[in-house]
Amino acid sequence: MSTVIRFPRRRPAVEPLWREAVGGVIRQERQDQGQRITDLAERAGIAPQYLSEIERGRKDPSSEVLGAVAGALDLTVAEVASRASSTLSRATSTGPVCLAA
Repeated sequence: MSTVIRFPRRRPAVEPLWREAVGGVIRQERQDQGQRITDLAERAGIAPQYLSEIERGRKDPSSEVLGAVAGALDLTVAEVASRASSTLSRATSTGPVCLAA
């Protein structure tokens, strides 16, 4: 009767990052509009590689860059932020949100 039952360890929930939510909003809107990453980057005045990193949540764009990308998508920064916030709210309905990395 000395059997030990081991339960799998629970992995701590990974908090979503603001830059990932913003990048996801930008990518989704670009794809919904049928735009290529190179065309959007050119209109926003940034390198396609940088835009790709923003979309993948690897880079946190400055307010100026975010404004340029949002404008190139015919959105406001407030619209991008609102959509990102909604994404985070859905993803973290049971936990905290990490807004800075």
